[in-house]
Amino acid sequence: MGRAVMVGRGPTGARVLVLSILIILTTEDCRAQKGDGCGPTVLGPSSGTLSSLGYPGTYPNNTVCEWEISVPHGSRVHFHFAELDIEDSDCQVNYLRLYNGIGLERSEIVKYCGLGLRVGQLIESSTHQVTVQFMSGTHHSGRGFYLSYSTTQHTDLITCLDKGADFPEAEFSKYCPAGCLTSTEEISGTVPNGYRESSPVCVAAVHAGVVSNAVGGRISVVSSKGIPHYEATLANNVSSTGGTLSDSLFTFRTNGCSGTLGLESGGVADTQLSASSVWEWSVGQQSVWAPSGARLKKAGLPWASAQSDLKQWLQVDLKREKRITGITTTGSTLREYRYYVSAYRVQHSNDGQQWLSYREANSTQDKIFQGNINYLHEVRNNFLPPIEARFVRIHPTLWHQRIALKLELVGCQILAKPVPRVFDPYRHTPPSMGTKRPPHFGQTTHPPDIRNTTMPPHTGKDVALAAVLVPVLFMVLTALILTVVCAWHCRSRKKSSDGTYDLPHWDRTDWWKSMKQLLPSKMVETEDSVRYSEVGRLGRGAVPRLHAEPADYAEPLVSGVTTLGARSTFKPDEGPDPGYTDPDLYDAPISQDVYHAYAEPLPATGSEYATPIVVDMGCHPSSGGSTLNQPSTVCSFMGAGPPSLLTRTDSGRSGRTAYDTPKNATGQATPPEDQTYQVPQRNTQKPKGKS
Repeated sequence: MGRAVMVGRGPTGARVLVLSILIILTTEDCRAQKGDGCGPTVLGPSSGTLSSLGYPGTYPNNTVCEWEISVPHGSRVHFHFAELDIEDSDCQVNYLRLYNGIGLERSEIVKYCGLGLRVGQLIESSTHQVTVQFMSGTHHSGRGFYLSYSTTQHTDLITCLDKGADFPEAEFSKYCPAGCLTSTEEISGTVPNGYRESSPVCVAAVHAGVVSNAVGGRISVVSSKGIPHYEATLANNVSSTGGTLSDSLFTFRTNGCSGTLGLESGGVADTQLSASSVWEWSVGQQSVWAPSGARLKKAGLPWASAQSDLKQWLQVDLKREKRITGITTTGSTLREYRYYVSAYRVQHSNDGQQWLSYREANSTQDKIFQGNINYLHEVRNNFLPPIEARFVRIHPTLWHQRIALKLELVGCQILAKPVPRVFDPYRHTPPSMGTKRPPHFGQTTHPPDIRNTTMPPHTGKDVALAAVLVPVLFMVLTALILTVVCAWHCRSRKKSSDGTYDLPHWDRTDWWKSMKQLLPSKMVETEDSVRYSEVGRLGRGAVPRLHAEPADYAEPLVSGVTTLGARSTFKPDEGPDPGYTDPDLYDAPISQDVYHAYAEPLPATGSEYATPIVVDMGCHPSSGGSTLNQPSTVCSFMGAGPPSLLTRTDSGRSGRTAYDTPKNATGQATPPEDQTYQVPQRNTQKPKGKS
């Protein structure tokens, strides 16, 4: 009969609770250890951890220990060394030896000795049984050894000393051996916030409830940026310490079955909580420490039993079978009554009559869970494997002063398992609706066999395809709408511009009208000639479009005579005329009933526009080649009485003639090419032939 020692690791101090459980294994061909030099050891069915006595301190002199390990037939064993530090140079007195097989038929695999050895590769056996032998003689130094083993199918086996900082990957998966609570390394942090990168990965996995210390298992780790503070908690016999800011942290991927089951939130009614007994003691307005108070984080009195003995229990009815993966407990949370349960057993049932005690895998003993170490702080324990039951009972085995408890169960709903249906070709076909048969009394009616033929939709690819097609279709539709709107807008602008002006839109603004005064006269004359081609912009009625080119107006220049432009026949812009109501002085046609003071009325059959006036500024006779009939008394126009045309001055130059032109040697004015018209000057000389 073999045996193995399981060591639970708890906090240190005056109130420390360290649970050491001796498990007796009844199978002959399982695992065994013997000798006086064996250190903390866990020999699991497919993995385990073993070390020398006193590790990580110096091992004692003159000791020996042998471990016999057996795994299922067809499998082999490989070893991974975390540390190997044995004082000896010739491996005669102090050494570690591995054998294939057990008993007298074993054969040596390898033998190690020396200080600070590094064994990086996995040492593999050739059979499913292995013997590990450690011998120590007289020595002065050396920490001994610490190693892990597993079956060869777990090629990514790591040791209990490997830390999160040893793995640079953002995500990785490794296999943790059983028995990592034998490590003395500390961890910092908790779930779900994460663990500091300096924490041993496998020890943190036991604390998080991802793997069992008795069995080990595979972990999936995710690394991320560190946090400023790491919380200290006690869970699964592992006590984590608080920590400060670190560069990175790691967390574990789980199956997601870790939600609360309704005690704290009120989903579990008071009638679903019961107990073996209730303590009645008045505290303020409350006098009963009833089971309804056994809700985690609920203010008030907890549940407390009337007697403090091993027959007490607290029961939770979940109303239906659920998967329970963990439990969190606390004490009374009352400073005046510092009661708490420090250890307990768990029983579960589906009918409330037949009860089963919870045990770990490959164990024949009920598991004792570590409870609280004070009345205030929470302690978490995970069920690996999980419990599937409706009823759960907590049986306190150790307590402080009096049994008092608050709790919360963690888990999830059990998914309905599809029942496979076997097709029966000889199954009787039911009769048609028209056939009537008498009822069969005394027979049990079986429930109808209803199959769910609806297959779950494969939404993965559909969602991805929709995520691509929806934006593309939206962009195409938007572009199509914009194209139609732009085409309609351009067409509307084109239609609206056909009946108004031949000039661009910017030419029709008041700004352009003011700027035309500063442009050369020929440009203005040409532009104004074209402007008269369109009328009716103000909605005065349909007026036929008349195109008048600059050549329609004769521009013969007699020596010393200039031509007045199209605007010279109208009065300059000196303000609104009472008899002329059109706001545009130049673009609107002249009313037939109102005649401008500076324009001669047009004959009924004559031209639409007034004839330009040609003035002989030098009082010379008109040339015979002139196309205009000048009056013979042009000079009298300038000299009679006060001047009829006033000089125009620039606003920036006071008293200076703005439109006067320099005279040549004979006193005759020479019109420049860019001058539109010459404003007559005041004549101080009397014309010839007049006194």
